[in-house]
Amino acid sequence: MANLRAVIRELGGRRTLGRALANDRDLRDAIREGFPHAVLQELMRASGLTLKELANALDLSTRSLQRRRRGRLARFESDRLYRMARLLALARESLGDAARATRWLKRTNHSLGGVAPIAAIDTEPGARQVEDILGRIAYGGIS
Repeated sequence: MANLRAVIRELGGRRTLGRALANDRDLRDAIREGFPHAVLQELMRASGLTLKELANALDLSTRSLQRRRRGRLARFESDRLYRMARLLALARESLGDAARATRWLKRTNHSLGGVAPIAAIDTEPGARQVEDILGRIAYGGIS
């Protein structure tokens, strides 16, 4: 599991979130309030994904995300963006850098039945499978 600081960095940190997050409770409260729209832009930049790719990966509507340019994202949207940030942070930790992490997320994976990790994370069980594979990579297992 990626550490909290790494996840917050993927979300854009205090500057993008508009507040300091020191622990899981702060993060939970920020998700419940809804992230600022700028978090979406920061995750797109950090992941190298387009709005459409990110929305598809998280089973979100691109139109809904575009309409929220002013104000905050919905709780469920923020929760899914957190999921992406968590997996992106873990991929960077396991694979060494952002470019490798992005390539790995987009490449088909035998352990996931031939689908790319980015296509598997639209559900929490799929995200857990991706986390498990990244854990095996980090600790020298076969994936």
